[in-house]
Amino acid sequence: MLDAADLQALGLTVRLAAIVTGLLLLIGTPLAWWLARTRSRWKAPVGAVVALPLVLPPSVMGFYLLLAMGPQGLVGQLTQSLGWALLPFTFEGLVIASVFYSLPFMVQPLQSAFEALGDRPLEVAATLRASPLDAFFTVAVPLAAPGFLSAAILTFAHTVGEFGVVLMIGGNLPGETRVAAVQIYDHVEALAYGPAHRLSAVMVGFAFVVLLAMQLWRPGRQRARA
Repeated sequence: MLDAADLQALGLTVRLAAIVTGLLLLIGTPLAWWLARTRSRWKAPVGAVVALPLVLPPSVMGFYLLLAMGPQGLVGQLTQSLGWALLPFTFEGLVIASVFYSLPFMVQPLQSAFEALGDRPLEVAATLRASPLDAFFTVAVPLAAPGFLSAAILTFAHTVGEFGVVLMIGGNLPGETRVAAVQIYDHVEALAYGPAHRLSAVMVGFAFVVLLAMQLWRPGRQRARA
């Protein structure tokens, strides 16, 4: 059985992942749409910046985010000028760091889904006098629904599994920043392998369910059944 500290860490992890997924749906959707539709010369540089977390070590991203949010960083100076507390070692800081770190897991599936639509559905909507905004919400979003589902699942799962970035930004404060991955690390560091096994088994089960859901909801599989 999981003890109270493990359950607290799991609850905090789910809360963090849910908030980050919701925020990235709002942030990532217009960004993915722009990347899918634009012919701007800035498309490649912006796409590369979005994909950076896929190749950067988490400790590197965590280090620079820590500097930015610290008392001498731009974000830290802004929060202090507004009379707010510094973001490192707070839940809010974890949310911001996780948004940056999970960004490609939201944007790239959505970009692929939007690119797969082609121009024809939007051209038909335009002939029916739909505005670009109407066409986006009534045509593009419904047709890209499988992409939204995949992006949300991947973002949620990736946030649940974060370790390096959350440890750099959040530290290890019970009930505030100690997520499940950090709790497992604490168990192992204390040679408490029994609790580490139990909490790790929960995470393995979660990962399996996520991958199974991805396989069952693949657009190609759905079309094959139709």
